[in-house]
Amino acid sequence: MGPGVDPVVPPALAGQSVVLILALVGVAVVVAVIISLFVRRHGESDAPEPGWTPTNEVFKDPGTDRLMRVWVDRLGDRHYVPDVRH
Repeated sequence: MGPGVDPVVPPALAGQSVVLILALVGVAVVVAVIISLFVRRHGESDAPEPGWTPTNEVFKDPGTDRLMRVWVDRLGDRHYVPDVRH
């Protein structure tokens, strides 16, 4: 190959590259969805910790369809715990 000549990628190899990239993107999306099913959201807990105080605020989590109660800790941080009383 001389100077100024661009290498040519054979069409079969170019097609395999596209398939490989699409496959990797697909795998990444599937992994992200699976991980999102097991990771808790910000401030979400299974049960209240000692020292938390329940509030009157209860809401239906649109992602899980569960009733959640808001609890506050001594610092005023909010925590979301499934409300088993409803």
